[in-house]
Amino acid sequence: MRHNKKFNHLGRKHSHRKAMLANMAISLIMHKRITTTLPKAKALRVYVEPLITKSKEDTTASRRVVFSYLQNKYAITELFSTVATKVADRPGGYTRIIKLGRRPSDDAEMAFIELVDFDENMAKTEAKKTRTRRSRKSAPKAEAPAEAPAAEAKEETPAEAPAEEKDAE
Repeated sequence: MRHNKKFNHLGRKHSHRKAMLANMAISLIMHKRITTTLPKAKALRVYVEPLITKSKEDTTASRRVVFSYLQNKYAITELFSTVATKVADRPGGYTRIIKLGRRPSDDAEMAFIELVDFDENMAKTEAKKTRTRRSRKSAPKAEAPAEAPAAEAKEETPAEAPAEEKDAE
């Protein structure tokens, strides 16, 4: 029976699973996106999101707590400097898992997990939405200059009329 088994053990002993998740978390922090199997990505999300939350407060105590999980000073520096500044105003949900299909060799479900604020493609789509909103707001302002050339065109029309009369004579 499966009573009180709250997380996926990933077919590994405790020490192997702990080392694997720590290595994957370091890779995610350093590279901002990694490709792995779907169960590992889900386990990694549970592992790394509390560490990112802890990194928002840059104190010696929080650095030591995160270092006890990751054991890599370069990843800790990256986490507390680059990642923590980008996610400072985000209340949670620092990672995104996107399914990629099945791996041909063993038919395992593949996915990539990435840090949400570091994906340039998603940021570009959000920027397009803000541009359309700006253009709607600026449209009434654009109408006012459009009327001025129309008034100039009306002034040119009477000037052209006498020219046409001269041609008719």
